[in-house]
Amino acid sequence: MAASRVQRILVGLAGIMGADGVILAAASAHGADASRLAAASSMLLFHACAVLATVALIERGVIHGRIGMVAAWGFVIGAALFATDLALRQYADHSLFPLAAPTGGTLLILSWLALAIAAAWPRSAS
Repeated sequence: MAASRVQRILVGLAGIMGADGVILAAASAHGADASRLAAASSMLLFHACAVLATVALIERGVIHGRIGMVAAWGFVIGAALFATDLALRQYADHSLFPLAAPTGGTLLILSWLALAIAAAWPRSAS
């Protein structure tokens, strides 16, 4: 089965998340009082891998495709909210918007639960 355009977009976004995660890890290692950047880096790197794995599981037919897509997009959006908020607090001394990091974190938790549901949900026969 060929990957859909949306799946390719998700893989591309995962690549960007991974690159940004490495950049933030380097900034954290070389910056004074940069613990926020380490947390932002981890969220991006871990969830970039989660996006790639979710897309692969959808492609293989292991999980329910639509629910899996919801989880993958949740990983992208949640990690972006979380990491962007922490990076802005580090560099600009303000947040993205009130409760942006907790909103992103909550979305990540819900996305992991959606992935669990996608694994348990009956898949339609092809």
